[in-house]
Amino acid sequence: MVDDKPIPVTVFTGFLGSGKTTTILQLLKQLPEEYKVCLLKNEFGDVAVDSLLAKETNIGVQEMMNGCLCCVLVGQMKLALLELKEKYNPDRIIVETSGSAFPQGVSLQIRDMAADGFVLDSIITVVDCVNFRGYEDTSYTANLQAQYTDVILLNKHELVSEQELDLVIDHVNELNTDTPKVKSDSKHGVSPDLVLGLDTQLFKVAYDKTGAMEEMVFDPHHQENEVDLIQVTVPASQGAWFTRDYLEQWLKTLPKEDIYRVKGFVRDGANQQLFILNHAFGRFTLTPVAHQETLQQSRDIAIKITIMGQDLRLFQPRIEKALVKNGQGTLQLIEAHRH
Repeated sequence: MVDDKPIPVTVFTGFLGSGKTTTILQLLKQLPEEYKVCLLKNEFGDVAVDSLLAKETNIGVQEMMNGCLCCVLVGQMKLALLELKEKYNPDRIIVETSGSAFPQGVSLQIRDMAADGFVLDSIITVVDCVNFRGYEDTSYTANLQAQYTDVILLNKHELVSEQELDLVIDHVNELNTDTPKVKSDSKHGVSPDLVLGLDTQLFKVAYDKTGAMEEMVFDPHHQENEVDLIQVTVPASQGAWFTRDYLEQWLKTLPKEDIYRVKGFVRDGANQQLFILNHAFGRFTLTPVAHQETLQQSRDIAIKITIMGQDLRLFQPRIEKALVKNGQGTLQLIEAHRH
């Protein structure tokens, strides 16, 4: 039976040479082997070079040449997405636009395909920290890409000085103050938890050989990507006070510029309903758990979440006070490696 859930589509934009392809390839290497991803690339010219690299990752790849998705190739993207869906039935499709694409046109086309079984997950813009200040004044497209996006990846940040990075961030903030900026380096890329699965489609429940739930709510290489973690666990026996209303009010207090994601399991102490929590850059969803095996495996859990962001040591006391009442539970801070 074919899953009738819509296929989430993640769009990567970024000016010429910003590092979109490299970022995507690094991202694909971090995903579970059983998670099926297809890549739709849009490039100028007629030589499908990057697809040869991408195909080495064992995913379905299709390139659209000699035109731009947002204008020249309007209509062809729909045919390409439908073909990928029919051929591979993927869990997700990543669209990599050409360096000159306007993100609005691409996103509107995807939104118009809701009836065909697709949903726009997010638009990710890759900013080249080495060259951005050189082309921002001359490229209308680069400015639009920085403005119309859900997450801005500060790529190649390790190749510039701290002073230069601050200047780049200042210039990006002039175009877009509110959108989260996340560091992505040339070697490790960025954690999938920060740019994929904003619609909760990527979240999966996994069990180890003993039947216990595995720690699957974050990328194990997050430290290399300069993301701090705080892991919170509270047993069900100590979580009667923790209600859905309390949780929602607490989530609204989290600053999205510092705390990127919150993912895991939470139980409403008022009615004992278990939820999957997915909080992304200020937005969140709570999905009721109905699967009996999951309910059984998590029967002793009131809170089991991972918080991801920058400089979380500053937020540790505040989070501990809010979630670990009177020491009934555990909180662990894992600081990222700094380049």
